[in-house]
Amino acid sequence: MSFDYDLVVVGGGPAGEKGAAQAAYFKKRVALIERAPEPGGAAVHTGTLPSKTLRETALFLSGYRQSELYGLAVTLKDDLAPRLLSRKDTVRELEVERIKKNLDRHHVELVQGVARVRDPHTVEVGDRELTSEVILIATGSVPFQPPNIPFGPHVADSDSILLLDRLPKRMVVIGGGVIGCEYASMFAAMHVKVTLVEGRDRLLPFLDAEIGERLQAALVALGIDIKLSASVDKVDLEGDIVRVKLKSGEAIECDKLLVASGRQGATRGLGLEDVGVGIDKRGYVQVDENFRTSVESIYAAGDVIGFPALASTSMDQARVAVCHAFGFTYKKQVSHLLPYGVYTIPEVSCVGFSEEQAKEKKIDYVVGRALYLDNARGKIVGDKEGAVKLVFDKSTRKLLGCHCIGDRASELVHIGQAIIALGGTIDAIIDMVFNYPTLAETFKYAAYDALRFFA
Repeated sequence: MSFDYDLVVVGGGPAGEKGAAQAAYFKKRVALIERAPEPGGAAVHTGTLPSKTLRETALFLSGYRQSELYGLAVTLKDDLAPRLLSRKDTVRELEVERIKKNLDRHHVELVQGVARVRDPHTVEVGDRELTSEVILIATGSVPFQPPNIPFGPHVADSDSILLLDRLPKRMVVIGGGVIGCEYASMFAAMHVKVTLVEGRDRLLPFLDAEIGERLQAALVALGIDIKLSASVDKVDLEGDIVRVKLKSGEAIECDKLLVASGRQGATRGLGLEDVGVGIDKRGYVQVDENFRTSVESIYAAGDVIGFPALASTSMDQARVAVCHAFGFTYKKQVSHLLPYGVYTIPEVSCVGFSEEQAKEKKIDYVVGRALYLDNARGKIVGDKEGAVKLVFDKSTRKLLGCHCIGDRASELVHIGQAIIALGGTIDAIIDMVFNYPTLAETFKYAAYDALRFFA
């Protein structure tokens, strides 16, 4: 059978872009369909890049640390905030331009419009039908909106929170996951009075417990009122005031409510169920280890398949899917060693085993720590909360896990990632020479801290 294309990609976010470019690199005919006016997906327009840009803006505007280091005082005017927060628009435009150039360089046809899958080899966009040997679904995810929450101008989800016209004085964040913690810390840094409500008994339970406790202490020091094991009973609007009533009976008033209740797959209206593709109750596409769906010619990658829903993993999932679909031997799997970055203030990042995971697996392990307080660069930047924690296997001396909190944590973690991936030992770290003064030097001293427990 003759097709218009070898690959049609639905969705122009990180997975869609990289999947399309991967196939085109190997001379496949590729079309990428994007329903939004510009490609980039949530990562560029409503999620990853805008929120991280807002974080940097918050650090700059608030004088976070600088006020203590240099005695500077920063006051934000309500009418000035939107203009200063517009930096995220500049970053978005630059990234959209890069994506378009990348697609153009690989001769990928960009089709703007709403897609619907008609059969295993046909995608409809408006009055046009595109036939293809393979279809890749990369439509991402959207915020989950609990039905009992009155979303609107004063009640936002993780996408609409970026459409600020001014900074609120008081904010309540429902949900102490990654998104909730990130936004809570950003707004707190900009002198907003923030209350964070989380139903579990700890924040971010996937983190190493010690690092999670350090983060929670830092958020409290930032001024955030954290309410754990707390659930929302009701949300009422009274004019411009939002009243959040907890099941404990406590009521909290705020000017802005952010509901960070997770996300769901953006599959509504795609017609996937009609052609036999499995979709779970949260809208996520079900795939096998090669990212193939229950329909042989249809693959899916990125946030639309659920966990881990990271831009970094989404890109590699799409590459693996495309390579499998066309029999390329270039890339056969996504690495099992995934770094996680949480862009709170302070930053947190981890890779490999936590201390708790080492215990669960009954590994005879050793832990070493180094604090930014004892590091020359840490003193220069004024980071009092930063730390690097390393987990080693005592019998093999190999590094098993790396956990960082503080300035540049999401960058530093890759040192640990490389050492783990290469099977490096505590001796390899101690033998390394690090630039001075650098935060990276904490790895050497964390290794020395652990060395005393080895025979």
